[in-house]
Amino acid sequence: MIHMRRRSILAGFVALALVSASAAHAEDAPPPPQTIVVGLDLSLSNPLIKDEGYAARVGARVAQEILALPLRSRVMVRTFGSYSGRENGLKVDQVISSHAKPQAVAQGVAELIAHMPALVRDGKLKAQGMTNIVAFLDTMAPVVDCRRSDVRVILATDGFEDSEYGTLTRHGGHLPPPVSADFAGCDELLILGIGQGSGSPSATVHLNREWKRYAEKAGFSRYVGLYDW
Repeated sequence: MIHMRRRSILAGFVALALVSASAAHAEDAPPPPQTIVVGLDLSLSNPLIKDEGYAARVGARVAQEILALPLRSRVMVRTFGSYSGRENGLKVDQVISSHAKPQAVAQGVAELIAHMPALVRDGKLKAQGMTNIVAFLDTMAPVVDCRRSDVRVILATDGFEDSEYGTLTRHGGHLPPPVSADFAGCDELLILGIGQGSGSPSATVHLNREWKRYAEKAGFSRYVGLYDW
C-alpha cells in the first residue's frame, strides 16, 4: 500500500513537471509571423500626395504597426488609383529578419510615405484621376493567405471610391457587396484618412458605414476607419 502511494505521488510530480515544461516551452515559442499590406492612394483627392505634414503623420502611424511585427513577418507596400499596372509600379516587399529588423523596415516605409508629395511633385510617381480601392483589394486578395498568418490591410486613402464598381461622394453613393469573402479570416482592414479633404463630417460617417459593411462581407474580422489619429 505504501509503495503504491509513493508511486502515485511520484507519478503526480512527473505529470506536473511535464505540464510545467510544456508551459515554459509555449512561453518561449516565438510569436507567429504576420502580414501587413500597405496601400497608398495616389488619386488626386487624397491629401497624402499633396500635404507633406499629413504624409509624415501617415508614415509615422504605419511605422507603429511595423515596429510590433515578429520575425518572418511580411510587409508589402503598393500604390493604387487608376486600374493600371504601369501607373502603379511602386512595389516594396520586405520580410522581417535579423538582417531587416522591424525598426529599419518601419523607418524606411515611414520615410517613403512622408516623401509621397515630393515624389509626385518630381514626377517619380503619377497622381491619378481614378480611385480603384475595391479593385486594389481584389488584386491583393490572392497574394495573401489568412490561413497561414495574421493579415492586416492598411489603406492610406480618403475612401472615396471612384471606379466602375461604384462612386462614393460627399453626398452619397454605395459600394457593391464583394462577390466573395476573399479575405475570410484576415485580421483587419484599417483605413487611415477616411473622409480627409471633404470638409464634411456627415460624408465621413457615410464612408465609414460603407467600408465597414464592405469589410465585413469581404471576410475581415475587424474594420477600423480613422479620420484623424
